Amino acid sequence: MKTLLFALIAAGSLSACVVEPAHVRVRAPVVLEPAVVQPAYGGGFCPPGQAMKGRC
Repeated sequence: MKTLLFALIAAGSLSACVVEPAHVRVRAPVVLEPAVVQPAYGGGFCPPGQAMKGRC
């Protein structure tokens, strides 16, 4: 009797569940422009480590 009562309660509570698909909004991609770095002080200054990388 207890098993039947438990089965009816479980079936009743599970029958009220509703599964909905996810709502996904797709935005337009963000395009970033590359930054242009101008050398400071006429190009005479090179930060430490940049000369070894060949960027000065």
